[in-house]
Amino acid sequence: MSFAEIFTATHEAALKRAGELDGGGTPAGGDAVRIPGISDFEVEQLGDLAGTAVHAAGADYELTMVDVASDSLLAVPPAMVRALADLLTYETEGEGDVLEDVAAQWAALDEMPFDAAQARTYVRQVAELAAGLGDSERSGLYVWSA
Repeated sequence: MSFAEIFTATHEAALKRAGELDGGGTPAGGDAVRIPGISDFEVEQLGDLAGTAVHAAGADYELTMVDVASDSLLAVPPAMVRALADLLTYETEGEGDVLEDVAAQWAALDEMPFDAAQARTYVRQVAELAAGLGDSERSGLYVWSA
């Protein structure tokens, strides 16, 4: 079964983790969210939805290749990291919860393997990973998918 793993790491640690995942292993430790049934494409869709929700649309939310050693490891661009982190604190006018709205929209996309309730859990976990990264930290947010 395919899955995507979203995690925080330094560049070197991300390459090491990707190598373990490429080899079929399950890396221990680290801050990571494993989401079954999706690929990097669905992670990009989540970034687009988050950017639109926090009024940061138009930024570049395309995941980028990290190293030629692993074509399954991609880096999350800073604009997407900020948009995801903002889901935890963004305030809207009215009664809506931005994180819940994004999760519901994400779950409603074609062929998503989970419902809105499960999407809410995943989106919150990913947003918390993103929020845990400081602007000056050498760590980044990465996506590995198979």
